[in-house]
Amino acid sequence: MVTDLTTETQQDLLRVAEALADAARKAILPFFRAEDLAADNKLSEGFDPVTEGDRAAERAMREILAAQRPKDAILGEEYGLTAGESGLTWVLDPIDGTRAFLSGTPTWGVLIAVGDANGPQLGVIDQPYIGERFVGGFGEARVDGPRGSRRLQTRAPRDLSDAILFTTFPEVGTREEGQAFQRLSKQVKLTRYGLDCYAYGLVASGQIDLVVEAGLQAYDIQGPMAVIQAAGGIVTNWEGGPVHQGGRVVAAANPEIHAAALEILSRA
Repeated sequence: MVTDLTTETQQDLLRVAEALADAARKAILPFFRAEDLAADNKLSEGFDPVTEGDRAAERAMREILAAQRPKDAILGEEYGLTAGESGLTWVLDPIDGTRAFLSGTPTWGVLIAVGDANGPQLGVIDQPYIGERFVGGFGEARVDGPRGSRRLQTRAPRDLSDAILFTTFPEVGTREEGQAFQRLSKQVKLTRYGLDCYAYGLVASGQIDLVVEAGLQAYDIQGPMAVIQAAGGIVTNWEGGPVHQGGRVVAAANPEIHAAALEILSRA
Protein backbone atom coordinates (compact mmCIF):
# COMPACT_ATOMS: atom_id res chain seq x y z
CA MET A 1 0.00 0.00 0.00
CA VAL A 2 1.31 3.44 -0.97
CA THR A 3 0.27 6.38 1.18
CA ASP A 4 2.93 9.04 0.62
CA LEU A 5 4.44 9.78 -2.78
CA THR A 6 7.36 12.11 -3.34
CA THR A 7 6.84 15.23 -5.43
CA GLU A 8 9.10 13.70 -8.06
CA THR A 9 6.94 10.56 -8.23
CA GLN A 10 3.74 12.61 -8.40
CA GLN A 11 5.09 14.62 -11.31
CA ASP A 12 6.16 11.45 -13.08
CA LEU A 13 2.70 9.94 -12.65
CA LEU A 14 1.12 13.12 -14.04
CA ARG A 15 3.46 13.01 -17.02
CA VAL A 16 2.73 9.36 -17.71
CA ALA A 17 -1.04 9.85 -17.34
CA GLU A 18 -0.94 12.59 -19.98
CA ALA A 19 1.16 10.36 -22.23
CA LEU A 20 -1.39 7.55 -21.85
CA ALA A 21 -4.25 9.88 -22.79
CA ASP A 22 -2.33 11.16 -25.81
CA ALA A 23 -1.62 7.60 -26.98
CA ALA A 24 -5.23 6.54 -26.50
CA ARG A 25 -6.45 9.51 -28.55
CA LYS A 26 -4.16 8.58 -31.41
CA ALA A 27 -5.26 4.94 -31.30
CA ILE A 28 -8.99 5.58 -31.03
CA LEU A 29 -9.80 8.47 -33.36
CA PRO A 30 -9.30 6.55 -36.64
CA PHE A 31 -12.15 4.25 -35.56
CA PHE A 32 -14.62 6.95 -34.48
CA ARG A 33 -17.44 7.44 -37.01
CA ALA A 34 -15.73 5.00 -39.36
CA GLU A 35 -18.18 3.48 -41.83
CA ASP A 36 -16.93 -0.08 -41.38
CA LEU A 37 -16.57 -0.09 -37.58
CA ALA A 38 -17.58 -3.48 -36.17
CA ALA A 39 -18.39 -4.39 -32.59
CA ASP A 40 -18.27 -7.68 -30.72
CA ASN A 41 -20.81 -8.39 -28.00
CA LYS A 42 -19.37 -9.45 -24.62
CA LEU A 43 -22.73 -10.80 -23.40
CA SER A 44 -24.75 -13.87 -24.32
CA GLU A 45 -27.88 -11.92 -23.38
CA GLY A 46 -28.14 -8.16 -23.85
CA PHE A 47 -25.55 -5.95 -25.54
CA ASP A 48 -22.18 -4.91 -24.11
CA PRO A 49 -20.07 -3.96 -27.13
CA VAL A 50 -16.32 -3.82 -27.59
CA THR A 51 -14.58 -2.48 -30.69
CA GLU A 52 -11.06 -2.59 -32.07
CA GLY A 53 -10.83 1.02 -30.92
CA ASP A 54 -11.21 -0.17 -27.30
CA ARG A 55 -8.55 -2.81 -27.72
CA ALA A 56 -6.11 -0.63 -29.65
CA ALA A 57 -6.28 2.14 -27.06
CA GLU A 58 -5.67 -0.18 -24.13
CA ARG A 59 -2.77 -1.85 -25.91
CA ALA A 60 -1.21 1.55 -26.62
CA MET A 61 -1.51 2.58 -22.98
CA ARG A 62 -0.12 -0.72 -21.72
CA GLU A 63 2.91 -0.38 -23.98
CA ILE A 64 3.75 2.97 -22.41
CA LEU A 65 3.33 1.63 -18.89
CA ALA A 66 5.49 -1.40 -19.64
CA ALA A 67 8.27 0.92 -20.81
CA GLN A 68 7.94 3.79 -18.31
CA ARG A 69 6.30 2.33 -15.16
CA PRO A 70 7.12 -1.40 -15.34
CA LYS A 71 6.75 -2.01 -11.59
CA ASP A 72 3.18 -0.71 -11.42
CA ALA A 73 0.17 -2.99 -11.72
CA ILE A 74 -2.44 -2.46 -14.43
CA LEU A 75 -6.18 -3.15 -14.36
CA GLY A 76 -7.79 -2.64 -17.76
CA GLU A 77 -11.30 -3.33 -18.96
CA GLU A 78 -10.22 -5.25 -22.04
CA TYR A 79 -7.07 -7.11 -20.92
CA GLY A 80 -7.62 -7.57 -17.20
CA LEU A 81 -5.09 -7.40 -14.38
CA THR A 82 -1.31 -7.34 -14.72
CA ALA A 83 0.41 -7.68 -11.36
CA GLY A 84 2.98 -5.18 -10.12
CA GLU A 85 5.28 -4.65 -7.16
CA SER A 86 5.26 -0.87 -6.54
CA GLY A 87 1.94 -0.77 -4.67
CA LEU A 88 0.46 1.44 -7.39
CA THR A 89 -2.16 0.29 -9.90
CA TRP A 90 -3.16 1.98 -13.15
CA VAL A 91 -6.87 1.55 -13.83
CA LEU A 92 -7.79 1.94 -17.51
CA ASP A 93 -11.05 2.14 -19.41
CA PRO A 94 -10.01 2.74 -23.02
CA ILE A 95 -13.50 3.72 -24.15
CA ASP A 96 -16.06 4.38 -21.46
CA GLY A 97 -19.31 4.62 -23.39
CA THR A 98 -18.75 2.22 -26.28
CA ARG A 99 -22.45 2.42 -27.16
CA ALA A 100 -22.05 6.17 -27.63
CA PHE A 101 -18.86 5.52 -29.62
CA LEU A 102 -20.73 3.17 -31.94
CA SER A 103 -23.52 5.68 -32.47
CA GLY A 104 -21.15 8.54 -33.28
CA THR A 105 -21.92 10.55 -30.14
CA PRO A 106 -18.95 12.43 -28.60
CA THR A 107 -19.84 11.68 -24.99
CA TRP A 108 -17.58 8.63 -24.57
CA GLY A 109 -14.15 9.05 -23.07
CA VAL A 110 -10.86 7.50 -22.05
CA LEU A 111 -10.61 6.95 -18.29
CA ILE A 112 -7.25 6.71 -16.54
CA ALA A 113 -6.51 6.47 -12.83
CA VAL A 114 -3.55 5.57 -10.66
CA GLY A 115 -3.60 4.87 -6.94
CA ASP A 116 -3.27 2.21 -4.28
CA ALA A 117 -5.61 -0.02 -2.30
CA ASN A 118 -7.20 3.04 -0.71
CA GLY A 119 -8.35 4.36 -4.08
CA PRO A 120 -7.24 6.64 -6.92
CA GLN A 121 -4.88 9.54 -6.30
CA LEU A 122 -4.86 10.85 -9.87
CA GLY A 123 -7.48 10.64 -12.57
CA VAL A 124 -8.08 11.65 -16.18
CA ILE A 125 -11.27 11.89 -18.23
CA ASP A 126 -10.31 12.48 -21.86
CA GLN A 127 -12.70 13.13 -24.75
CA PRO A 128 -10.50 12.82 -27.86
CA TYR A 129 -12.95 14.00 -30.51
CA ILE A 130 -13.76 17.38 -28.97
CA GLY A 131 -10.30 17.63 -27.44
CA GLU A 132 -11.28 18.05 -23.79
CA ARG A 133 -9.20 16.58 -20.99
CA PHE A 134 -10.14 16.72 -17.30
CA VAL A 135 -7.25 16.07 -14.90
CA GLY A 136 -7.45 15.80 -11.12
CA GLY A 137 -4.93 14.89 -8.43
CA PHE A 138 -1.54 15.86 -6.93
CA GLY A 139 -2.55 19.52 -6.79
CA GLU A 140 -4.05 19.53 -10.29
CA ALA A 141 -7.74 20.21 -10.98
CA ARG A 142 -8.04 21.48 -14.53
CA VAL A 143 -9.65 20.98 -17.89
CA ASP A 144 -7.76 21.56 -21.14
CA GLY A 145 -9.74 21.99 -24.32
CA PRO A 146 -10.78 24.15 -27.25
CA ARG A 147 -11.22 27.13 -24.91
CA GLY A 148 -7.80 26.74 -23.33
CA SER A 149 -6.97 25.55 -19.83
CA ARG A 150 -8.95 26.43 -16.74
CA ARG A 151 -9.25 25.36 -13.12
CA LEU A 152 -11.92 22.85 -12.18
CA GLN A 153 -14.28 23.74 -9.35
CA THR A 154 -17.52 21.97 -8.48
CA ARG A 155 -20.79 23.83 -7.93
CA ALA A 156 -21.67 25.60 -4.71
CA PRO A 157 -24.35 24.10 -2.43
CA ARG A 158 -28.00 24.55 -3.41
CA ASP A 159 -31.34 23.03 -2.56
CA LEU A 160 -32.02 19.62 -4.04
CA SER A 161 -35.01 21.21 -5.78
CA ASP A 162 -32.56 23.36 -7.77
CA ALA A 163 -30.13 20.55 -8.64
CA ILE A 164 -29.27 18.96 -11.99
CA LEU A 165 -28.97 15.15 -11.97
CA PHE A 166 -27.46 12.82 -14.59
CA THR A 167 -27.28 9.07 -15.12
CA THR A 168 -26.39 6.92 -18.12
CA PHE A 169 -29.19 4.37 -18.30
CA PRO A 170 -32.80 5.16 -17.36
CA GLU A 171 -33.10 1.74 -15.65
CA VAL A 172 -30.26 2.51 -13.18
CA GLY A 173 -29.53 -1.10 -12.24
CA THR A 174 -32.07 -3.33 -10.53
CA ARG A 175 -35.75 -2.52 -10.14
CA GLU A 176 -35.15 -1.44 -6.53
CA GLU A 177 -32.22 0.77 -7.54
CA GLY A 178 -34.26 2.28 -10.34
CA GLN A 179 -37.07 3.10 -7.94
CA ALA A 180 -34.61 4.83 -5.58
CA PHE A 181 -33.25 6.86 -8.48
CA GLN A 182 -36.74 7.90 -9.52
CA ARG A 183 -37.48 9.08 -5.98
CA LEU A 184 -34.40 11.28 -6.21
CA SER A 185 -35.25 12.41 -9.73
CA LYS A 186 -38.64 13.69 -8.56
CA GLN A 187 -36.89 15.99 -6.08
CA VAL A 188 -34.47 17.72 -8.48
CA LYS A 189 -35.00 20.48 -11.02
CA LEU A 190 -33.66 18.60 -14.06
CA THR A 191 -32.75 14.98 -14.85
CA ARG A 192 -30.81 14.04 -17.97
CA TYR A 193 -29.61 10.70 -19.35
CA GLY A 194 -26.92 9.10 -21.47
CA LEU A 195 -23.64 11.04 -21.19
CA ASP A 196 -21.51 8.17 -19.83
CA CYS A 197 -18.25 9.47 -18.30
CA TYR A 198 -18.71 12.97 -19.69
CA ALA A 199 -21.32 13.67 -17.02
CA TYR A 200 -18.64 13.26 -14.35
CA GLY A 201 -16.57 15.90 -16.12
CA LEU A 202 -19.58 18.21 -15.89
CA VAL A 203 -19.73 17.68 -12.12
CA ALA A 204 -16.03 18.54 -11.84
CA SER A 205 -16.41 21.65 -13.99
CA GLY A 206 -19.32 23.07 -11.99
CA GLN A 207 -22.04 22.54 -14.59
CA ILE A 208 -24.19 19.97 -12.77
CA ASP A 209 -24.73 18.72 -9.22
CA LEU A 210 -25.08 14.94 -9.25
CA VAL A 211 -24.36 11.75 -11.16
CA VAL A 212 -25.99 8.60 -9.80
CA GLU A 213 -25.37 5.14 -11.23
CA ALA A 214 -25.37 1.46 -10.27
CA GLY A 215 -23.45 -1.64 -11.31
CA LEU A 216 -20.17 0.11 -12.12
CA GLN A 217 -16.72 -1.49 -12.20
CA ALA A 218 -13.50 -0.05 -10.76
CA TYR A 219 -12.39 1.08 -14.22
CA ASP A 220 -15.68 2.97 -14.70
CA ILE A 221 -15.32 5.16 -11.62
CA GLN A 222 -11.72 5.58 -10.49
CA GLY A 223 -10.70 8.15 -13.11
CA PRO A 224 -13.84 10.30 -12.67
CA MET A 225 -13.66 9.90 -8.89
CA ALA A 226 -10.17 11.38 -8.67
CA VAL A 227 -11.08 14.29 -10.95
CA ILE A 228 -14.23 15.20 -9.02
CA GLN A 229 -12.52 14.95 -5.64
CA ALA A 230 -9.68 17.20 -6.82
CA ALA A 231 -12.28 19.76 -7.96
CA GLY A 232 -13.96 19.83 -4.54
CA GLY A 233 -16.65 17.19 -4.95
CA ILE A 234 -17.38 13.91 -3.20
CA VAL A 235 -17.87 10.40 -4.63
CA THR A 236 -19.17 7.48 -2.55
CA ASN A 237 -21.51 4.53 -2.72
CA TRP A 238 -25.20 4.99 -1.90
CA GLU A 239 -24.50 4.46 1.79
CA GLY A 240 -21.71 7.03 1.91
CA GLY A 241 -18.88 4.48 1.92
CA PRO A 242 -15.90 3.80 -0.39
CA VAL A 243 -16.76 3.12 -4.02
CA HIS A 244 -13.40 2.90 -5.82
CA GLN A 245 -14.01 -0.82 -6.46
CA GLY A 246 -17.29 -0.04 -8.21
CA GLY A 247 -20.94 -0.66 -7.38
CA ARG A 248 -23.62 1.95 -6.74
CA VAL A 249 -22.15 5.44 -7.19
CA VAL A 250 -23.22 8.93 -6.23
CA ALA A 251 -20.92 11.71 -7.41
CA ALA A 252 -21.83 15.06 -5.90
CA ALA A 253 -20.63 18.63 -6.30
CA ASN A 254 -20.44 19.27 -2.54
CA PRO A 255 -21.15 17.59 0.80
CA GLU A 256 -24.54 19.26 1.19
CA ILE A 257 -26.04 17.99 -2.08
CA HIS A 258 -24.36 14.64 -1.44
CA ALA A 259 -26.09 14.31 1.94
CA ALA A 260 -29.46 15.23 0.44
CA ALA A 261 -29.09 12.60 -2.29
CA LEU A 262 -27.91 9.92 0.14
CA GLU A 263 -30.93 10.47 2.36
CA ILE A 264 -33.08 9.27 -0.54
CA LEU A 265 -30.79 6.70 -2.17
CA SER A 266 -29.79 4.91 1.04
CA ARG A 267 -33.32 3.55 1.36
CA ALA A 268 -32.61 1.19 -1.57
